[in-house]
Amino acid sequence: MEITGGPRGRLLVIPFLLFAAVVFASYPARAFYLPGVAPRDFQKDDDLQVKVNKLSSIKTQLPYDYYFLDYCKPEAIKNSAENLGEVLRGDRIENSVYNFKMRRDESCKVVCRPKLSAEAAKNFKEKIDDEYRVNMILDNLPVVVPRQTREGSQAPGFEHGYRVGYKLKDDKYYINNHLSFKVLFHEDLNSPDARIVGFHVIPSSIKHEYGAWDDKNPSVQTCNANTKITPGSHTPQEVAPDAYVVFSYDVTFEASDIIWASRWDVYLLSSDSQIHWFSIINSLMIVLFLSGMIAMIMMRTLYKDIANYNQLDNQEEAQEETGWKLVHGDAFRPPVHSGLLCVYVGTGVQFFGMTVVTMMFALLGFLSPANRGGLMTAMVLLWVFMGVLAGYTSSRLYKMFKGNEWKKITLKTAFMFPGIIFGVFFVLNALIWGEKSSGAVPFGTMFALFLLWFGISVPLVFVGSFLGFKQPAIEDPVKTNKIPRQIPEQAWYLQPAFSILAGGILPFGAVFIELFFILTSIWLNQFYYIFGFLFIVFVILLVTCAEITIVLCYFQLCSEDYHWWWRAYLTAGSSALYLFAYAIFYFFNKLEITKLVSGILYFGYMLIISYAFFVLTGTIGFYACFWFVRKIYASVKID
Repeated sequence: MEITGGPRGRLLVIPFLLFAAVVFASYPARAFYLPGVAPRDFQKDDDLQVKVNKLSSIKTQLPYDYYFLDYCKPEAIKNSAENLGEVLRGDRIENSVYNFKMRRDESCKVVCRPKLSAEAAKNFKEKIDDEYRVNMILDNLPVVVPRQTREGSQAPGFEHGYRVGYKLKDDKYYINNHLSFKVLFHEDLNSPDARIVGFHVIPSSIKHEYGAWDDKNPSVQTCNANTKITPGSHTPQEVAPDAYVVFSYDVTFEASDIIWASRWDVYLLSSDSQIHWFSIINSLMIVLFLSGMIAMIMMRTLYKDIANYNQLDNQEEAQEETGWKLVHGDAFRPPVHSGLLCVYVGTGVQFFGMTVVTMMFALLGFLSPANRGGLMTAMVLLWVFMGVLAGYTSSRLYKMFKGNEWKKITLKTAFMFPGIIFGVFFVLNALIWGEKSSGAVPFGTMFALFLLWFGISVPLVFVGSFLGFKQPAIEDPVKTNKIPRQIPEQAWYLQPAFSILAGGILPFGAVFIELFFILTSIWLNQFYYIFGFLFIVFVILLVTCAEITIVLCYFQLCSEDYHWWWRAYLTAGSSALYLFAYAIFYFFNKLEITKLVSGILYFGYMLIISYAFFVLTGTIGFYACFWFVRKIYASVKID
């Protein structure tokens, strides 16, 4: 969508987007999204092929390929096309032995009878212990298991995927070898075509009885084409070495009133939507109230200070008021490690650009969950192309600090943050590889990431840096003294450590409620698609990071401490410490991870997320303070 009409036209779009965000957030159960794939029409007896995705567990967070276990295999296993996001998430879409005919019910369909080896039985038992679930896909819809809902809840409840099996008190393991599928379809009143709008399954464990086995025409005595199996009506199938396991399934087709455009609602439905809505509104009101008070106090105080300074005739009277004007000759003195600050600010702008564009695409519905891996792919590609902003920002700021080694700063901008992230990611990927998990990124994909990094991102950083360094240097509103002014002793509450840590509380308070839902979707295998809420929280985060940094920077300058550059960045960025602390709390209170490797993976990925959050919020705080300091010193008369 192209926005035209000049600056005023662009400003008019902002309230519209905010209104759209509120509207979308008001209906979390029916979030606005574009389907991502074209609808498919099926006629009676058309072939329907069930695809298998992966084995997933919230206890280990290690996905495995479906055929890692000794399930029935087709004659030739074919992988569906995978995008970058699917590979990074560990998704492997493959064909299976479960094939249906549209709108034709089948009962007691036998597919195969493998003999479990000792290794196969061991793998099944381990996956049952770790509560692994099997994920399947039909017409791009993930399979769900209906579950009982809580009293008073009218919305149906579903679980993603079905369990591999279960363990009883007798310490014996039983495999879910019979699947009762239900396919929901929506009929077209004007044609014989129909569209699939639901894919349900009820798993069962059945020890099938049979006589002489015929691989070409398998049949069992436990059921026949005229009977339907109900869970618990037969002896369960135990997992044991050298045991024969007969896999079978039923399929029924049922007409539904659900239209194709709303078929994903069951996956996007939040069971805690009322709590979510109340919490977000509560957080929004508190943060907006505090932000309004802070803004009002700052505006009144600053206007009074500036009016007094411009009316005073001698410096002694000014010194009696406050001290921020006294450090005008040092306020724009380049900080220590100014090059490193430029690198972090440039990286933060790159991350901010990626976040905003991704958020807008998600808010407008282009990143549909039906487009598997689309969100991850969009974030990686946007990060790469936003490298031009990182180079431009870092070199422009570096030139303001009167630096002349812009190529060195550009190299650091291009390699520092991505290098740290890639180093942690490589170690975590090695651990996943050691566990033989499908979540390990293949070497081919790793090479593709290197190409994106070195072939596109790095050159774009250099292009942006070259353009930024060619621009005229940003001029300071006041001249800097040659001799640095001595900083008086500071009160305990103005010490850098206390001020920085206190500054991160409010930004974290603006996001921690939404953070709970985001962590739940990531680590508990749920879909997150309430981007209206996320957009509102992101706007609140921007405002609170900016305002708390400005307030603390003002107090710092009033106490005649002019080392504000790094402190402005760290004040807002310290909210990442609280984010990581909350991740620790979430790990011990919400997750059931017991394996060491899984715990390392959790904290490794949360460390990456916290580091990225630090860079983003720190840059927001820095630019807010940068604008504020330039504004106040440009508004007073300096003798």
